[in-house]
Amino acid sequence: MPSRESYVVRRGKKQSGRRAEKDASQKGSLFTAALGLNVSGGPAPSKPTSPASTFWQPIRSFALSQLTSLVRRATLRESDLAPKYEKVHNFKVHTFRGPHWCEYCANFMWGLIAQGVKCADCGLNVHKQCSKVVPNDCQPDLRHVKKVYSCDLTTLVKAHNAKRPMVVDMCIQEIEARGLQSEGLYRISGFSELIEDVKLAFDRDGEKADISSSAYEDINIITGALKLYFRELPIPLITYDAYPRFIEAAKITDAEKRLESIHEALRLLPPAHCESLRYLMAHLKRVIQCEKENLMSSENLGIVFGPTLMRAPDLDAMTSLNDIRYQRQVVETLITNEDVLF
Repeated sequence: MPSRESYVVRRGKKQSGRRAEKDASQKGSLFTAALGLNVSGGPAPSKPTSPASTFWQPIRSFALSQLTSLVRRATLRESDLAPKYEKVHNFKVHTFRGPHWCEYCANFMWGLIAQGVKCADCGLNVHKQCSKVVPNDCQPDLRHVKKVYSCDLTTLVKAHNAKRPMVVDMCIQEIEARGLQSEGLYRISGFSELIEDVKLAFDRDGEKADISSSAYEDINIITGALKLYFRELPIPLITYDAYPRFIEAAKITDAEKRLESIHEALRLLPPAHCESLRYLMAHLKRVIQCEKENLMSSENLGIVFGPTLMRAPDLDAMTSLNDIRYQRQVVETLITNEDVLF
C-alpha cells in the first residue's frame, strides 16, 4: 500500500504540471491574441477596435507574411526535386565480343555477329526479341551520354537528374540577368563562330560552362546558343506526334476553343518537353513585359520561335511553308496565356 509521503509527492507533481500547462496556455493565448489568430476552430467574436489591436496589427501582418513565405519556400523546395521522367530505351544492333547473356531473360546470346541489341543511353544488353517487352525504364548513364547539343531532351535531363536541360536553365538565367532590355532580343543574331564556341563549351564542360558577360559580352550570343539548342534537338520541343494537334488548334477561329484545344495538345508532350516548354514560355512572357525597351512583342517572338520549336514531320516543302503562320500563332498563344495553359 502506498505511503502518505509518496502520495504527497505525486500530488505535488500533478499540481506543478497543471500550473505549467496553465502558464503555457496563457502565454499561447496572449500570442494568438496578439496575432489575431483564432485557434479554437469556431467563429471569432467581433470586438470593437481598440488602441491595443491597432498596436498589434503591424506585428500580426509581419508574422503572417513570414509564415506564408516559409510555406511558399517549402513548396518551392519540394517542387524543385527532379521528377521521375519515363524514357524508352534507345536500342541499336550490336556485335558483342566474347560470351554475353541477355540482361532481361538471362539466356545466352548466340551468334558471332549482331547477337543482340544494346541501349545507346544506358548500356542495357538484351536479345532483339526481348527488346520489345523491356519496360520503359531507361536510366541514361553519363558514360554513354557524352554531349549536350543534339541529344534527346529526356535522355539529357535523366542523365543529369534535372527537371530541364542545363542549356535552357543557364541561358535563360543569364539573359534575364543582363539582357531583358536589350533591343531586338532573340531577333538579332550573334556571331555564329562564338555561338559555336558556347555549344562546344556545353558539350565539353556541361554545367561548368562559362557563359557570363566576361566570356561573352554580347547577349545575342547567348540567345543564339539557346535557339541553336532547340533547333538541333533530334525530337523538337513540340514533338512530331503532337505537331498536328497544335496546327489544328491554331486554325480554330474562336479564341476560347483554340485555347482549350492547345491545352489538350499540351497533354501529348512528354513530361520533360512540357516542363521545358513551360519554363521557356514563362521567360518569353517576361521578355514581352519589357517590350518598350527591347521592342519584342509576342508576335515577334512567335515569328522567331515558331520554326525553332516546331518542325513538320515528313511533310512536303509547300505544306511546311503554309504551316509557318500557324506555328507563329501557337507560340504567340502559349506566351500570352502561359499562366492559364501550364
